[in-house]
Amino acid sequence: MEIRRNKRPKTGVETKFSLPKFKKYFLKNGSEIYTVKKTDLPIIKITFIINSGSKFDPKNKNGVSNLTGMCIDEGSGKYNALQLADEFDFLGAQFSIQSDSDITVLSLQVLTENFDAAFELLSFVILLPHFNENDFQRERRKVQTRIEQLKDAPDYIANSAFEYFLFGKAHPYAFPVIGISESIKEIEISNLKNFYKGFFKSRNTSIVAVGNFDDNKLLKKVENVFENWDNGEKISTQNLNGNKNKQKIYVVNKQDSVQTEIRLGHNSSKRDELDYFQKHILNLILGGQFSSRLNLNLREKHGYTYGIRSQFNYYKDDAYFSVSTSVSTENTAAAVNEILTELNKIRDGITDEELTFAKSSISRRFPLNFETYSQIASNIASKIIHNLPDDYFQKYLTNILNIKIEEVNSAAFKSIIPESALVVLCGDEKKINEQLSSLNLGDVVSVDYEQIYSE
Repeated sequence: MEIRRNKRPKTGVETKFSLPKFKKYFLKNGSEIYTVKKTDLPIIKITFIINSGSKFDPKNKNGVSNLTGMCIDEGSGKYNALQLADEFDFLGAQFSIQSDSDITVLSLQVLTENFDAAFELLSFVILLPHFNENDFQRERRKVQTRIEQLKDAPDYIANSAFEYFLFGKAHPYAFPVIGISESIKEIEISNLKNFYKGFFKSRNTSIVAVGNFDDNKLLKKVENVFENWDNGEKISTQNLNGNKNKQKIYVVNKQDSVQTEIRLGHNSSKRDELDYFQKHILNLILGGQFSSRLNLNLREKHGYTYGIRSQFNYYKDDAYFSVSTSVSTENTAAAVNEILTELNKIRDGITDEELTFAKSSISRRFPLNFETYSQIASNIASKIIHNLPDDYFQKYLTNILNIKIEEVNSAAFKSIIPESALVVLCGDEKKINEQLSSLNLGDVVSVDYEQIYSE
């Protein structure tokens, strides 16, 4: 039986879905807390979202935010690092700390019966970190080792080089969250302590709780435990000015590589602006699903890649559009040419069939985003980060289904700008450069990944 991937499957019967509802409260210490009832299991997940991402790293100290997150649970309250980990394990608690460009997230998931004890441990981490010098040195060595490992990862090199050249050296999103070799060497434990004091404050924190609990009891517990937390002031949104994109190709040499990592894109409007839903539908059609135009072209028609995707990447204070794929070295220029061809074609408009299928696909996937405790918490965190309306999720599908084809076509013309596309290619420089003259895409710049952050 022949499989035809260029034929879209028929849609079936719509499933019923009840969106989880949240309540929002404001604590006396200035924090806001969102609660969601989920009573199918005796579990509570609570997440602290602190406005303290790597965009706030001190100048020439990239990686401070990440290292602060790594170190605050390396001994807290009355426990050292091993004791704290053992206590969480004893309670069967899942505890994690993650830092990204905009925020630091501390998450705790535990059985309801063990919540009080686990929450006390969480409070130690947030309120009473030790910042021991030996722990700091150990965690810094881990980061240095990881950075060296990543220098051998072409996908990481392509991603980080693309963001650096897209935003420009003066832009905080230009640097990896983990930091760079030169900056990590300069970070001292005092930098972590100062960062913690400046950003880990109640007014700079939002809390999301999902699970089987009584709202009043939970609020009282959080109020009591964190009533004396330094409230400070909420850190405001930054007005950032990145590079003005013009078409340019950067080739990052990965000698003897048989593959080329391709990143292509340009700046875009932010997440909280009015064209999000139109762009979401547009991207799904262009490169956001298996049956997308880009995938049907580069994978199915030409066999250049196993997969390709496009997306609008949203930070809190900036955004960009990108296309990402990996191809065999000999097909590098041809693949870039086909990508640009598809970007130009979609500016001419989509079809009614594509719009109908995209709306149906989004509608069917939407309930899957709210199945687990982590998914619910993550969606509310996204609402907080991007300052979305409280009824955003309630109106989400209505907003999607009401989009007209003219609106998507307008978004395509405004939001997809091939003539401003920045192209980053990570692979065998000599073999790539031999192909690029046929593209006529402007300047081609060869760069050494080890040197780009020092330029």
